[in-house]
Amino acid sequence: MANTTASAISTGLQASRDRTKLIRDGLRKRHTTEAIFKWSGVGAIILALGFVAILFADVLVKGIPAFTQANLHLTVTYDPAIVKIDPAPVRAAGQSDADFNRANLDWQRKVALLNWNKVVEASLRAAAPAGYEIDSKDLLSIAETDSRHTIRERFVADPSLLGKTTEIDVLASANAANWIKGNISRDASDAQQQLTPPARTLIDQFVDNGTISNGFAWSIFTNVDSRAAPASAGLLGAFMGSLFMMLIVIILAVPIGVASAIYLEEFAPKSRWTDLIEVNINNLAAVPSIVFGLLGAALFINTFHLPLSAPLAGGLVLTLMTLPTIIIATRGALQGVSPSLRQAALGMGASKTQMVFHHVLPVTFPSILTATIIGVAQALGETAPLLLIGMNAFVASVPATPLDQATALPVQIFLWQGNENRNFFESRTSAAIMVLLAFMILLNAVAIFLRTRLERRA
Repeated sequence: MANTTASAISTGLQASRDRTKLIRDGLRKRHTTEAIFKWSGVGAIILALGFVAILFADVLVKGIPAFTQANLHLTVTYDPAIVKIDPAPVRAAGQSDADFNRANLDWQRKVALLNWNKVVEASLRAAAPAGYEIDSKDLLSIAETDSRHTIRERFVADPSLLGKTTEIDVLASANAANWIKGNISRDASDAQQQLTPPARTLIDQFVDNGTISNGFAWSIFTNVDSRAAPASAGLLGAFMGSLFMMLIVIILAVPIGVASAIYLEEFAPKSRWTDLIEVNINNLAAVPSIVFGLLGAALFINTFHLPLSAPLAGGLVLTLMTLPTIIIATRGALQGVSPSLRQAALGMGASKTQMVFHHVLPVTFPSILTATIIGVAQALGETAPLLLIGMNAFVASVPATPLDQATALPVQIFLWQGNENRNFFESRTSAAIMVLLAFMILLNAVAIFLRTRLERRA
């Protein structure tokens, strides 16, 4: 009997030890699986952040040099032997404004017809070492082609400069900037260089004696795109085009999208029609953006004859593309509101409209605002639909209204990326990307700030 009892106890202890071991093995396996899952997630986040860091680092390294530009400090002499022009008209006694303006415009027209390249050439020769031999064409290749306009405008603003000497800063050419910044190897053969040997030698001498110096490239922010003077090309026109389009998207997409979501979620009866509408909205959110460009070209350009390459047409296309995102996000925010809030409002005697607009909607404002600005930021970076409505056209002016021809920041990046002067515009392209990213980060920062403020009030 004692042996039987001892055997049973031993068997029970062994079974208990087996169960304990089984439990411990199970726990160990579970902890190992959880640790693998945890560190896999951490590794995925680190990998994603690493790729983002590499992308940003590449853009910064390539783009930062574009924010400096080579400036020529010239001593310009308005030699009457070169600037052969009569003195500027002076208002005579009793002369009407119309007559004086006509005479002044005629004088300015004659000034514009002068060969101002000779003035630029004379200024460059005066800055060069005495006796330095260089061809006129090679000499003029050092200064940007719009230098003559800068010198001419200074004379038009002050006609008394005729026969005098003054200091004027102009931009060095894009080819000169490539040579100074080392965008082209100095060891490359003459056939691979953009400038002749005398021009390159003179540029180095200008850099040594201070005639050429680097400064901040304000032209990126103050000028429009330029094909004749690449060194002065800027983003102002594209920035204004994007700004007009974003204003149109905000004015149209936000109220229409939010109102549609409120109706579908709170007021629309559940039927086949509403189900069909919901399915189509979800499908539209997944449609490629280029399809919206085709729709915009067919509808707004060919049917309604809106101006080609105008921010109005681009804004309408981006509005159509952004609407599904705003509707879906707003409906998601409304669905996240606790049903008890609706029941409490209705129980206190509020109508359904009062319940939605006075109680439910204020709670969802932060989420709706965030989703809206994210949708607008996404529209800001779209390129494909804008290309199909002609916004890749070269526009050398700043749009004053949404009906004027314009381009957009993403399209400007696309155009600069394909520019034939690759050595110069590669850094400009990265600089434009930096400006676009800064604009998008600003929009997201505004969303976060407003969301925080609204959450505190709620």
